[in-house]
Amino acid sequence: MVVLGLQSMRALRNVYGSLLRRKFSTNIGENRAEKGLVLGLYEQEIETDEPRLTPVAGHFDAKTEGQLVNLIKESNLKGKVGQVKVFNNIDPDYGSVAVVGLGLEGLGYNELEQLDEGLENVRISAGVGAKCLAKQGCSRISVDPMQAAEQAAEGSGLATWKYQANRMKSERIPTPKLELFDSPDGDAWTRGLFKADAQNLARSLSDAPGNQITPTAFAQAAVDALCPCGVSTEVRNMDWIESKSLGSFLAVAKSSCEPPIFLEISYCGEHDSGRPIMLVGKGITFNSGGLCLKEPHGMSQYRASMSGAASIVATIRAAAALSLPVNLVGLIPLCENMPSGMAFKPGDVITTLNGKTVAIHDTNNAGRLIMADTFIYGQNTFKPKVVMDVATLTNGVTHALGGAASGVFSNSDFLWKQMQKAGAITGDRVWRMPLWKYYTHKVTNYTNVDISNTGQGKGSSCLGAAFLKEFVPCVDWIHLDITGVGMLKKGVGIPYLAEERMTGRPTRTLVQFLYQMACPDEQVKSLSKESCASN
Repeated sequence: MVVLGLQSMRALRNVYGSLLRRKFSTNIGENRAEKGLVLGLYEQEIETDEPRLTPVAGHFDAKTEGQLVNLIKESNLKGKVGQVKVFNNIDPDYGSVAVVGLGLEGLGYNELEQLDEGLENVRISAGVGAKCLAKQGCSRISVDPMQAAEQAAEGSGLATWKYQANRMKSERIPTPKLELFDSPDGDAWTRGLFKADAQNLARSLSDAPGNQITPTAFAQAAVDALCPCGVSTEVRNMDWIESKSLGSFLAVAKSSCEPPIFLEISYCGEHDSGRPIMLVGKGITFNSGGLCLKEPHGMSQYRASMSGAASIVATIRAAAALSLPVNLVGLIPLCENMPSGMAFKPGDVITTLNGKTVAIHDTNNAGRLIMADTFIYGQNTFKPKVVMDVATLTNGVTHALGGAASGVFSNSDFLWKQMQKAGAITGDRVWRMPLWKYYTHKVTNYTNVDISNTGQGKGSSCLGAAFLKEFVPCVDWIHLDITGVGMLKKGVGIPYLAEERMTGRPTRTLVQFLYQMACPDEQVKSLSKESCASN
């Protein structure tokens, strides 16, 4: 097994010293009542009175001389996934012990569900247990690795985080310190915390109000997040955008008094100067719909029309923290889409960087316009081997998939299979949608222009992808429409993510995908099992 080398781990600790201190520091004067412990309990295939604990929970039970098992029996806990019970004052070191169900032991990849159920159950259980203890006031929580320390860290790190930036400091609920309990697998635990922290960064950016995360503010947040990791971040202003003739980007950007920004992010993880993977994130920091104004009810959620951009920033930060051996270029066009006297209008025709003319049939479909120029600029400048974009592009994908999966469109079977595998491992699944010529004809079959920003007929997510495909003609490309997973939704049903808040998805899936691209070993299934970061 290959794990992060000593030098790599020291580097991670230097970069994220504050994170590690927050997660691992010990307060000697801490009250025992503020310390909690999460332990796992498996569900029995055959009905029996004897509980089946995880190995670590079994050691703890021995320490209590069987008291824990007796309490589990009395409470009738059966180990069903997410079922939790808190016991108080059974150990001198921990005021509260949460025993949480893990489901059946030994679960793996379920082809029908396209999910590694065992790993996802660990996330759910660790998250539910940690969240339960946090609600009881525990400020320091130790977590059973449940035989998958990385996933236990992900679940607990995601579940105990809250967006509180706009509460008075005196009213904010402190985020508990998390630590691994009774296990030598600290490297995997640390990786899981880094991945959870990256997704929490995406959640924080996506959930911020539109007046606080303007294009300029987003760019500053990206610089603050990436520069300490050694990631180069160039912030381009209006003069630069105009000098590069990014016409379709400017058509949208001029509708707002907030100046547009073009972010250019570079991470070099390979020893040689190999061609990079280009990551593009839709960065409309507020999408009112422009002159085709959205309905007032629910418009506030479109502050997260930049959640694709947020996930790209978070993914690159995680790639740097994990020292992934891959070269990345992140391109993020940032602007607002507003109804002003300078707004572009239905019926306008604009010209993109590659000379194609675009008829504006719906000003609400602005994201694909700012990404079109970005694709052309990025391919001409960086000659990438792969282009991947992430965008809240259409509501159609939400109608089709709900919050269960991101819609994926790709001209490469290999890229699709890698993304599908990544989603199965992380629990943040994806589903392939059609990228047929049928849809291309629907957006290009016009006599007076080259392409429409809306197209004809139903299938809005497919039409949106067909539009983007016109700007990536000669490279392997994969597009994720994350409208249903990255934005605020109710009833998503992921226990370690807060309801009715932005999710930060699919950050961990993107990190896993890049890991697989950087370490193309068919036997490698998860960052928790192998890492080539020291190669």
